[in-house]
Amino acid sequence: MMDLIGLPLWAWIVFYVLVLLMLLADLKMFGRKGQHEVNVKEALQMTAVWIVVSLVFCVGIYLFYPAEPHEKAMEFLAGYLIEKSLSMDNLFVFLMLFSFFGVERKYQHEVLFWGIFGALVLRSIFIFAGAAMVERFEWVLGLFGLFLLYTGGKMFTHDEDEQGNPADNFIVRLFKRFFPVTDQMHGENFFVKEEKAGGQSRWLATPLFITLLVIETTDVAFAVDSIPAVFSVSRDPFIVLTSNIFAILGLRALYFALAAISRYFTYLKYGLGIILIFVGMKMLLAMNEYINALGSLVGLDFNMPHIAVPTPISLAVIFGILLLSMLASVVVTKKQQ
Repeated sequence: MMDLIGLPLWAWIVFYVLVLLMLLADLKMFGRKGQHEVNVKEALQMTAVWIVVSLVFCVGIYLFYPAEPHEKAMEFLAGYLIEKSLSMDNLFVFLMLFSFFGVERKYQHEVLFWGIFGALVLRSIFIFAGAAMVERFEWVLGLFGLFLLYTGGKMFTHDEDEQGNPADNFIVRLFKRFFPVTDQMHGENFFVKEEKAGGQSRWLATPLFITLLVIETTDVAFAVDSIPAVFSVSRDPFIVLTSNIFAILGLRALYFALAAISRYFTYLKYGLGIILIFVGMKMLLAMNEYINALGSLVGLDFNMPHIAVPTPISLAVIFGILLLSMLASVVVTKKQQ
């Protein structure tokens, strides 16, 4: 059987079939199309289900992974936690987008479902491309580290009041040049047929589809941060991919839970900034060979030692930062009430 980046092809096929089945089950059981608004209780229940499913998969890695199963299971947990925590910031952007485009709560789950499906496809492409790049040019990880330091620092300076107009999104403007769009909502429909005089008709995209388009392009921007961050704890494409995908599979349920308690996450973005800076530094500390070589080229002797942060320590630091930022948000919010 042909190998695909270290694992048999059948392992990748089984994984994607499993993901497809879980997505279909999610669509069937959670937030049935256009029938009702998803409440917080439902959202919390499904969030718990997705977390349990992810942990069961992690146990499967521990029991059956062909090489270093214990280490790979720890890497999966660390990658899952990084992606899950960074995705929370993504969800607050989704909340703003739904408000801007006037999407009713009972139709939001439909947009999120297809948004997550698109994210799975795009992130799979990004991760395979990134893994191939890292395998051939290892020094790219140093660039990833520097980029994560930059984006982590931006978390402390970004003004959330300075949001651009989502309707001015480049992809949206490009789409509108080639496809007509209506300003009217038409329930859960992404496209509607407009009947014109003379028996002619044409298809129009609805604001619901424009919302989906903005969410997909927004997720690409978030993936640029999160995928390099997961490469900081594992270079195994299967671990990077599966931890990333399992983290975003539960986003639809997590969104409806967070939307109801978003005011309690005031300091979350600062915690995420610290996490990005931590994983960026972790990457750079392991790039001593390239940093020393670069120093030699400019006549400097850095003599930087190789420092590898063990995965269990990374996992503990990331979890601790996330927990402290959330606790600080709850405490301060309650004092202000």
